[in-house]
Amino acid sequence: MSGLEPLMSIEELSEYLHVPVRTLYDWRLAGKGPCAIHVGRQLRYFVSDVHEWLACQREGRPGASSEGS
Repeated sequence: MSGLEPLMSIEELSEYLHVPVRTLYDWRLAGKGPCAIHVGRQLRYFVSDVHEWLACQREGRPGASSEGS
């Protein structure tokens, strides 16, 4: 099992990002949040997907949005 990538629950991601769980669901509906997988009826996030998504949210330079505007 040590070769498996860690997964985060939506509650863990909410705590990590300091945003409400509802916001994560809203981001999913809008196609804005990190990719998730369903494990049964629960959402889980690969840690690497969260890191990748966060990197894409980073400013290109201070004060610039992630889209470069």
